[in-house]
Amino acid sequence: MTKKEKRQAFIMEIKNIIDPLILKLEMIDSKISKGKTLRPAYYRNEDLKKIFGLSNNTIIKYRQTGVLPYTKLGDIFLYDSVKIEEILSKNIGT
Repeated sequence: MTKKEKRQAFIMEIKNIIDPLILKLEMIDSKISKGKTLRPAYYRNEDLKKIFGLSNNTIIKYRQTGVLPYTKLGDIFLYDSVKIEEILSKNIGT
């Protein structure tokens, strides 16, 4: 076997090892990308506390001052996730 043939054989072995890894990484990447686009249509108080680290008092103050737009169904406050994203994107630049 010549030096060139040995090098080609080595490259093929490495390619056979790397190709399945690349496929797995692409599959993982696609799953992660799908997860990023999923968000609920509305957040509840508990979601705001968990995701954004807000306290009950802060949420109430933001509602009362108009910082946080909301919809109320019975005793449940709902916050449109698109509107919250807009508020966050506006405030990132400041």
